[in-house]
Amino acid sequence: MNTNVTQHDPSGDPITGWWTEAVIYQIYPRSFADSDGDGIGDLPGITARLDHLVDLGVDAVWLSPFYPSPQADAGYDVSDYRDVEPLFGRLPDADKLITEAHSRGLRVIVDLVPNHTSSAHPWFTAALAAAPGSPERARYVFRDGRGPAGEQPPNDWQSVFGGPAWTRVADADGRPGQWYLHLFDTGQPDLNWDNPEVRTEFLDILRFWLDRGVDGFRVDVAHGLVKQADLADWREPQEILSGREEEDKPRPPMWDQDGVHEIYREWRRVLDSYPGERILVAEAWVEPAERLARYVRPDEMHQAFNFEYLLASWTAPAQYAVITRSLEATDAVGAPTTWVLSNHDVVRHASRLGLPVGTPRPNGIGIGDPQPDAALGLRRARAATLLMLALPGSAYLYQGEELGLPEHTTMPDEARQDPTWARSGHTQRGRDGCRVPIPWEADAPSYGFGPTDASWLPQPAVWAEYALDRQRDVPGSTYEMYRTALRLRREYALGRSALRWRESGDAVLTFDNGGLTVLTNFGEAPAPLPAGADVLHSSAPLTDDGAVPTDVTVWFRA
Repeated sequence: MNTNVTQHDPSGDPITGWWTEAVIYQIYPRSFADSDGDGIGDLPGITARLDHLVDLGVDAVWLSPFYPSPQADAGYDVSDYRDVEPLFGRLPDADKLITEAHSRGLRVIVDLVPNHTSSAHPWFTAALAAAPGSPERARYVFRDGRGPAGEQPPNDWQSVFGGPAWTRVADADGRPGQWYLHLFDTGQPDLNWDNPEVRTEFLDILRFWLDRGVDGFRVDVAHGLVKQADLADWREPQEILSGREEEDKPRPPMWDQDGVHEIYREWRRVLDSYPGERILVAEAWVEPAERLARYVRPDEMHQAFNFEYLLASWTAPAQYAVITRSLEATDAVGAPTTWVLSNHDVVRHASRLGLPVGTPRPNGIGIGDPQPDAALGLRRARAATLLMLALPGSAYLYQGEELGLPEHTTMPDEARQDPTWARSGHTQRGRDGCRVPIPWEADAPSYGFGPTDASWLPQPAVWAEYALDRQRDVPGSTYEMYRTALRLRREYALGRSALRWRESGDAVLTFDNGGLTVLTNFGEAPAPLPAGADVLHSSAPLTDDGAVPTDVTVWFRA
């Protein structure tokens, strides 16, 4: 099979721009580095560790929210979009971080949360104090309830975190009143994006941070801003990845509505008015790939996370299908494909891939749940990473994956803080396991996360073996595997080259890109390399006779 997959813009020319081939590193501020010993990571801690990102070889950093927030959802409930949460520092700390990153050649992308605010946001406080039909309530999605006394929610929508997506408020006289929509936690009321005041506010927020020098925005729940006008009932299970259109099931009324694209065209015009190629990145849990590609048309966003790829089974046919489909869909709109294997919302791929192939993606793993095979998971994770980093386009890494960090799958339930755990009636353990503060030094307090033993989530005892100081300069360590891969990726221009499939069967995937050949063996038997192959990199040692063992990826020159 010799299929070429090359990315072009609509004019037929190869697409360009720093983001088209960048490797971007996600930092979850709570869990990266703690400068003051309170057990919570902060902006000064991140600034002090920027050299790690330079040594690793990434091009940019994406920061999860650091804005003022009650922390009902770890900062994704924003009460002020133009300041810094005191837990994380002050606004000058953000300015210093941006300046210090730029001085090292790193670009900075910040999170933007436009689907909802915090219930502590001044707008929502004003809405609660105002009457039904008021301008204050028109910024959010308030509705009268159903039933003789309005005692039933306006529709049957469920929250992504579990339970109803509506909460009733009290009128000024104390009597039960209207309901407000929250597709996530009760502390995260959804904004009404049909309201011009909402649209103007976020244009101003974009400019506030662009003026401070940020290089772009990762847009949270980018597919959720616009709701179907009639707020029709939706009796299917609520899933954030539910944009798939099937013959007997339309798109959900709360996700991936066509009206979101007008919003992002307006945002794109703002970013294009600034120098330096500022970018928009969509967190859009949308299928199929052709629907996702609509978010990265030439006048909209620059990147969209490829969650279909993240969710693909660890088999050669599944990987071939999703890679091909993704490249073809984004090529059709002149955009790069953006690959990702882990982030702050999913079980880390070093654990997820240690579950039996075909296991549905768990929403957290805890005590009493089926436990992944840690050794197998890491082996497959390393192979998956080398496969991903060899693909054309951009790639995102989640903090700690360069250390091979697994999920904390035995975290005590009483330590969990994700609202999913409580709202699901303790049936879904949620995302805490991938958010545990990362280890820097094996023998230091909190494994070097901070100057004390404090850690907002408990770190497992096995963290010592994953610490950076145990892996730096150690041949074969996961950290050094990442460093070498990122160096070779840049040297061979893998992000901007063309993929040509050589073989796609049930056991082996092989393709050429940028002067290299990449082979991943999914089969049970070792896969031979061509005679005279010059191996440049491998996710694990080859057999004594030079073959590629199962669950291993190798980069070579034929």
